[in-house]
Amino acid sequence: MTNFIGDYQCKIDAKGRITFPSAFKKQITGEHPDKFVIKKDIYEKCLVLYTLEEWERQNELIKQQTNPYNKEHNRFLREFFKGTAELALDANNRLLIPKRLHSEIGDVNEVVLAGQFNKIEVWAKADYESLGNDEDEFADLANKILGGKE
Repeated sequence: MTNFIGDYQCKIDAKGRITFPSAFKKQITGEHPDKFVIKKDIYEKCLVLYTLEEWERQNELIKQQTNPYNKEHNRFLREFFKGTAELALDANNRLLIPKRLHSEIGDVNEVVLAGQFNKIEVWAKADYESLGNDEDEFADLANKILGGKE
């Protein structure tokens, strides 16, 4: 399984392409290092980029937790997969972000690709830079999540 480390500022060209960071490319394991799936994040105003192998693993987890014949589950599945697109690196190591997804983060020209375990988040640069500015708040959150039982 690929574990992405780092965050990289990238420009989006006039055609909607991002040059994929070579450091991320070196971190990719699996049979399809040039194929990805991108979708809107569930919680934040960003996009999420998965390797094809990780996307298939995520689908298996979702299949285990859902029943497509349950109305509520079906609604979740529809919304989860809405706008999803398969991407491939071109010969110049670029990814073409579909316009409908580019608009989800604000039709910006600069983004940050941020590694987070098995995925890469794609943020508008300004939105990413405004995240987590309060060090004490982050320390409290780290303590709450990782600090053990109170």
